[in-house]
Amino acid sequence: MRSPNDESSAGNESAGERPGVPASAQTPAGRSPRRRALLFAGGTALVLGAAGLVIPAPYVLESPGPTFNTIGEIGDSPLITIEGEQTYPTAGELALTTVFVSGGPNGAVNMGEVVGAWLDPEDAVLPVDFVYPPGTTRGDVQEGNAAAMTSSQESAVAAALDQLDIPFTEELSVAGIMEDAPAEGILEAGDVLLSVDGREVTGVESLREFLNETEGAPARITVRRDGEEQILEVTPVLGDNGTYQMGAYLSIDFTFPFEVAIALENVGGASAGMMFALGIIDKLTPGELTEGRNFAGTGTIDADGQVGPIGGIEQKMVGASAAGAEFFLAPEANCDEVSGNIPEGLEVVSVKTLDDALAAVETLAAGNGAGGLERCPDGN
Repeated sequence: MRSPNDESSAGNESAGERPGVPASAQTPAGRSPRRRALLFAGGTALVLGAAGLVIPAPYVLESPGPTFNTIGEIGDSPLITIEGEQTYPTAGELALTTVFVSGGPNGAVNMGEVVGAWLDPEDAVLPVDFVYPPGTTRGDVQEGNAAAMTSSQESAVAAALDQLDIPFTEELSVAGIMEDAPAEGILEAGDVLLSVDGREVTGVESLREFLNETEGAPARITVRRDGEEQILEVTPVLGDNGTYQMGAYLSIDFTFPFEVAIALENVGGASAGMMFALGIIDKLTPGELTEGRNFAGTGTIDADGQVGPIGGIEQKMVGASAAGAEFFLAPEANCDEVSGNIPEGLEVVSVKTLDDALAAVETLAAGNGAGGLERCPDGN
């Protein structure tokens, strides 16, 4: 394409001067009213298009983030520190994976960034309302992520100790009551659950077991309220998940026989729980769980060792592969997102429980291959 100067010069050569029209008023052929209108429209479109690229867009972008070795160090300090109990040397990696999230309450992204993410197969573009409820603030996100991280760490310690048959105590208290639930007007926030029909509540699993055994009959719930014990009667109902429930939100307080500290700043959410638990187990048991191999993974975990699904698993697999992981542990519930998206050279197995994850690491570390392990359908 020629420059405007070239175009104007060519017009003068072909048209010459028009008789009877002053030279100052002549219009070069290349500057006809129609051409000027087209140039103006094109220039306006370019300006508007450029402006559109910097206008805030209602999307959230997810891209691969860094990995952190749970049995390694951050700076000069171990990521996991255990005091008051014998620990053992470790090797290799049991890395948790992360996702960079931008947009929405975290700070608006523009259409240029959105288009770039659309064109990058490693990134994901999601509508803001798909990720965050309307009205969510940056403070809400930070507070929620911090709370989820703290809860996941406590659950990871509980799951690891339970896996190793190390006793600890677990106290359940009522955090809130669902509307129109069986417990409404009977239980109160702050009630500590002590027993069901005379049997001691030792954790979520025992409470679930006792409520299921009622089969919908009234249950005598002993609670500690304001320092005094009370016996209340609640009639559980069958929930959508096939278990009997009271309709109470629960808070769990653990008391462990020794201190486990996890030093990980500027990372939030609950998705690192499974990898925290594996790191704790490795530090508390003789020998090197990984045999020096590099593992990565993701998944929530509860005190009973159940592994739950997470978000951004495609980006986490990419991040793990880029960091040199050989093997990746993925929650079974995320298999639909795993299948067809596994980076080349990364061996992925699916797990439902901490026991599954531990068995997978031991099998792969020993060089026995993933043939006998669970895999996501159509995976590598």
